[in-house]
Amino acid sequence: MGNHPKKTLLHGWHTAHGANMANFGGYEMPLWYASAKNEHLAVLSHAGAFDTSHMASLLVSGTGAFELLQKCFTNDMSACIGRDKKPLFPGRCVYGAFLNEEGGVLDDAIIFHIDWHQYMVVVNAGMGAPVADHLSIHAGEADFRITDLTDRLGKMDVQGPMAGRVMRKVLKSPELVFDNMPYFAFKGHFDTASPQADVVRLIDGTPVLLSRTGYTGEFGFEIFISPEHFVKLWAMVIEAGEEFGLTACGLAARDSLRTGAVLPLSHQDIGPWPFINTPWSFALPYDASGRGFTKSFIGDEALTAIKSPEFTYPFAGFDLRKVTLPAAVLDVDDTEIGTVLTCATDMGIDRYQDRIYSIASPDRPEACRIKGLCCGFIKVKKPLETGTMLTLKDARRTIQVRVEKDIRPNRTARKPLREMF
Repeated sequence: MGNHPKKTLLHGWHTAHGANMANFGGYEMPLWYASAKNEHLAVLSHAGAFDTSHMASLLVSGTGAFELLQKCFTNDMSACIGRDKKPLFPGRCVYGAFLNEEGGVLDDAIIFHIDWHQYMVVVNAGMGAPVADHLSIHAGEADFRITDLTDRLGKMDVQGPMAGRVMRKVLKSPELVFDNMPYFAFKGHFDTASPQADVVRLIDGTPVLLSRTGYTGEFGFEIFISPEHFVKLWAMVIEAGEEFGLTACGLAARDSLRTGAVLPLSHQDIGPWPFINTPWSFALPYDASGRGFTKSFIGDEALTAIKSPEFTYPFAGFDLRKVTLPAAVLDVDDTEIGTVLTCATDMGIDRYQDRIYSIASPDRPEACRIKGLCCGFIKVKKPLETGTMLTLKDARRTIQVRVEKDIRPNRTARKPLREMF
């Protein structure tokens, strides 16, 4: 018999509410409930709740934890916060990746600086053990400890412009929690033994770690909690969100939202090929010249030594039609130049007079009717200019798309919290 997928603590809730379930990352997860399209649009206009407890987390602690992560993580944790490039400090987190010696991506991650000499590394489902092994292999004599929190945490995301209003109803002292909480900042702790546990509590006193992060491109939060309180937290958020139009969302909406927000899916848009010439160069520690790096890290020499690089670009089509993988990328001469990595449909965007608008665009013309566009990422063998027209071809159809610098405009993720109430 084959391996059965794991179930999150919310599996019973998902099935009771009609979720279409599928195996993802070794877990049986909801793809959608009534409508992936409506779930996608709910996050753009109101709010959505996502069960993300399939994600893996590691606690890395000890006096050598910083040096170990600096060595293995692409982003420069000594100069990654804000325009003045402050070092990563407790209460802030940063996105990056772990590479192998050839410069390929083992996995991407967000590192949370919990306390001095303590970090939480959030990676993708099933990647806790591989990333822990990778860190241990490269640790040398460093003083560190790794605690694998996989399946020992509850995690959910509340995303969308109404997310702050929803969370205000379930948090104790919400005004204090929300004070001075920029994008990629977090407060609190899920462990009652932590000094930070008192900083963020639910209205019943349960401690949580609340982070201004997410995977949709929209304003919102990720919430980490001890597993024994997770089902209760979900129920509280769903109830609190009723008046604000909050919708339970599955992985299909999560995928289409992250694609429109130009966010990569690990092992699909980034993977065991050199992590360079992508839309995610901010995850690499480029110096002021843009040619060198501000620090050494595993895989850096391979990235700088590449002779025949490939290039990853976002694209958007001109209607809802999309291709299924595998699919080829053809240039104007019908020459195959690469492959399609992701092709999804962002239901909240459309084109009007050569410009993409979102349902959230304040300057959207009345004549621009939002029907949705296919969008995604391609990996090609030569550099392309923004605006280049291409053909995508699978076994059934060909579609025309255009290379874009960005896809869904007017995203809210980075908006100041005070503007979201």
